Amino acid sequence: MSYSPYLLKGQKALVTGASSGIGEAIARYLAASGAAVAINYHSEAESAQKIVDDIKAANGEAFAIQADVSKEDQVKAMFSLTLKQFGTIDILVSNAGIQKDSAFIDMTLDQWNAVIGINLTGQFLCAREAAKEFLRRGVKPDISCAAGKIICMSSVHEVIPWAGHVNYATSKGGINMMMQSIAQELAPHKIRVNSIAPGAIKTPINKSAWDTPQAEANLLKLIPAKRVGNVEDIAKAAVWLASDDSDYVNGTTLFVDGGMTLYPGFTDNG
Repeated sequence: MSYSPYLLKGQKALVTGASSGIGEAIARYLAASGAAVAINYHSEAESAQKIVDDIKAANGEAFAIQADVSKEDQVKAMFSLTLKQFGTIDILVSNAGIQKDSAFIDMTLDQWNAVIGINLTGQFLCAREAAKEFLRRGVKPDISCAAGKIICMSSVHEVIPWAGHVNYATSKGGINMMMQSIAQELAPHKIRVNSIAPGAIKTPINKSAWDTPQAEANLLKLIPAKRVGNVEDIAKAAVWLASDDSDYVNGTTLFVDGGMTLYPGFTDNG
């Protein structure tokens, strides 16, 4: 496929958690591929507005919208405003996510609930609202052969246990089954639902894992491709899943991880 400004022409997208990191890259790549993009943020209003300004400067269409995706009323208000601004929505990328790490026996209920609320419940709430609009509008063949596309942001930790991060790993495991169940239910209506599962990606939130030579060397032991991923790796995958090039892909998790899920610790180097 080619990432031309016409690939997603005429389509409207909402990306949650889009003010930095993976979400920002996805929003920028969707816009560069022709989509109008709603940039959701929680607290980084200035960063979100800069992304909007950059997209507009490149003759794209975008606006910023604040919402806590774990709150049902805020999600409904976000979709209402997006539909008012764009008229409809064709693509949802549920990217918003947080970590609140702790040893299991020390993990508080607040830490558990916060991560499950944003990472899992937030994706449920956003997917539900998007699906309602897709079903209401139906397929517009001149725009896309699908009525709508939902892309869930998961993680390699939907399959790899992660001691010290039980709330995060649980949320990602839940996303997998939620995504598959939604995909099964909505497929007859020409709505596609898939996930992207990043491995180690260079973002500010996990900088300590790769920002020194020793830290990066330790991380590369877990990655057969022998490089840490970048946000563009994920953004390109999101554009593909949002496009008609992936029209027969439904209910699938696309691992973008340099082979981390191949469990390189079991390599026989003898």
